Parts: sequence; structure tokens; C-alpha cells
Amino acid sequence: MPTWKSIAPPLSEITPKEIFEQRRRFLRLGAAASLGTLLPSAFAGERLETAAKSPYSVLETPTPFKDIAGYGNYLEFASNKSDHVERAQAMRTRPWSVSVEGLAARPKVFAIEDILKLAPLEDRIYRHRCVEGWSMVVPWLGIPLAALLKQVEPLGSAKYVEFISHADPAIMPNVRRQLLDWPYLEGLRMDEALHPLTLLAVGLYGETLPNQNGAPLRLVVPWKYGFKGGKAIVRIRLVEQQPETSWMKAAPDEYGFYANVNPAVSHPRWSQRRERRIGDFFKRDTLMFNGYADQVAQLYSGMDLRTHF
Repeated sequence: MPTWKSIAPPLSEITPKEIFEQRRRFLRLGAAASLGTLLPSAFAGERLETAAKSPYSVLETPTPFKDIAGYGNYLEFASNKSDHVERAQAMRTRPWSVSVEGLAARPKVFAIEDILKLAPLEDRIYRHRCVEGWSMVVPWLGIPLAALLKQVEPLGSAKYVEFISHADPAIMPNVRRQLLDWPYLEGLRMDEALHPLTLLAVGLYGETLPNQNGAPLRLVVPWKYGFKGGKAIVRIRLVEQQPETSWMKAAPDEYGFYANVNPAVSHPRWSQRRERRIGDFFKRDTLMFNGYADQVAQLYSGMDLRTHF
């Protein structure tokens, strides 16, 4: 007869307490919503008109909205996975403008409404993998980043793209604490930025993007770890030299510029070989480039991905 130890899952397969507690909390919030007591800005948005389903979508069931909107990282507002939800509601996302500048023939400041008109909105279901080991499947709404960059006509000397996020110490507690060198800065190589998978997201589940998920405009690069996706973007700069991104400055031995999902390269403090999909009990194997190898592996041909991590 098997013992409990022989049939019980290993500790590595057990749902972490913070995920369990967060799911229980949002079950309570869901009940409160039916009584009209939940902040409407946290879980309700304006419906967006979208084009047909994108051919870039994965054929996987999306993670429930309450989990996507209720569990995540937004370090400007909170250091845990939940407090940012309520705190982010203090941020005003209209009016909003994004300056696209640097090595461009036609630099311009775009209102968010003008960005929405550059290309039809696409409904893209993407895998999302976080460096801490959890993952989701997210139905984003957005436009290709390439549609915006082409408006400013990048110069031949522009090799990289910087993304600078909003940083307001009046409403963002961790900006006051200087946990990172704010504002949050991320970057892509130009060919990564122009890749058709790279998205400027403005919505989620058919509605405008919730504040806690990076409203009104966030970067989504599905083959990279989630921290590459800057939230609440206010400036985009075309530059010649590789940017020194926020996490590279803070912990260069842990976070490199590329941040490609690579199960063969461990984070210095944990393995990246396995991941836990939010809502699942057991872990699953992590896929190279988060499962997008057929589309993006050629971008890194000849590179040592253990060095360029």
C-alpha cells in the first residue's frame, strides 16, 4: 500500500501560498462585485472594437480575467503580487500622450487616441511567462509596435528602441522609495521591435486595459519574460547604443538585456525549466522562447544565449 509520501506531489508542485491566497481574495471580490461594492475601474472597462482574431494567437484557453487583473507585478505601486490592484486606480490615464523621439526623421508626440487609429486593433492570445516561475495565457488587444515606429521613420543609425514608463511619486509608493532607478526603462533591438509579434497593448478581454495591467499602453513581447513589457509608456526613444535597462542596472548578474524565455539558462536563484500556469495545480515544462521559437529563433542565429541572456 502506498504511503502518503509516495503519492503526494513534491513540494515544488504545490501551489504557492501567495497564489492560493490571492485566488481566494478575488473570489471574495467577485462576490462583492455582484453587490456593486467593487471599484468599477479595477474590473470593468470600455468595450473596444476589434478586428478578426489574430493569426498570431495561440490555441490555448485564456487565463480568467479575474486572475489576470488580480495577480501580477507592477513594482511602481507594490512589491507583492496584489496591492498594486487598488493602488493603481489612482492613476489617470486620460489625457495621455506618448513621445516617440530620438533617431527618427519625423519624431512626434502621439495622443493615445491617435495611436489607436494607426492600425486595426487585433485580438491576440499570447502566453505570458514571468521570471519568478508563473505563467498565464492573456487575450490582449493592441496594434503592432511596428505600426507606430513606421510613423516616425527610424533612421538607419537607430539600432535599439527604449521604452520609458510613467513614474509619479505622488501615487506610486515604490517610486518614492527608489527601489529602482526610476522611471522604469526597457529596451529592444530594432529587429525585435519591428517583429510582427511585438505588440502595443491597449486592452484585455475585449475592454480597455485595466490600470493594474499597464493602462493605457504597455509593451508585450511574448517570447520574453514579462518584465520586458513596460507599463504606462510615456516615451519611446530610438537610439544607436544598447540601452541599460532598469533591471540590468539593479541586478546585472540576474537580468540581461535580452530576457528571452530559455529553460536551459537558470536564474541565479532558481531554475527556469518549469513553470506554474495560474489556475493549475501542477507545473509544466517551460518552452524555449515561450513556445514562439518557430517565429523568433532566427533573430538570434549564431548568438550564445547563455551569454546574451
